[in-house]
Amino acid sequence: MSPLFLFLSFVALLSALGVVLAKNPVHSVLFLILTFFTLSGHYLLLNAQFLAAVNIIVYAGAIMVLFLFVIMFLNLNEETEPHKPALAKFAAAIAGGSLLLILVAALRNVNPAGYDPTNFDSQIGMVDRLGMVLFKEYALPFELASILLLAAMVGSVMLGKRETGERNF
Repeated sequence: MSPLFLFLSFVALLSALGVVLAKNPVHSVLFLILTFFTLSGHYLLLNAQFLAAVNIIVYAGAIMVLFLFVIMFLNLNEETEPHKPALAKFAAAIAGGSLLLILVAALRNVNPAGYDPTNFDSQIGMVDRLGMVLFKEYALPFELASILLLAAMVGSVMLGKRETGERNF
């Protein structure tokens, strides 16, 4: 294993723990951004440059800005948050333990395939290969997704520009 992989894994695990254990929600979001950056480093090690770029642009960029906006807009603090009863904490611990048990049972007999240098394709994660597959085999779903996003943008603009007492439909 490469030292860079071990370092990125260590930082990813620590920052994921920071997401869960941070008391301040803004600090939790910042730890989540660090987790996304380390996962992008793993994508780069796997020769998936497009996934690394999309992970940074979409998740570490846009989604985290949205999370920070909502957290700051809600102005969360300890005084306004209701304390959870002990039964809810116990139920959460049981649910988490059950999930861990199910994951261990499901992955118990998994034998991951090793590296085969004879069948290795160094161009597998490149953007040009992805573009060729996307625009040849999946052209229709790609265009349908773009129409759906366009309709969502037009709808959000219409809802955002609505005057008081005005109906758009």
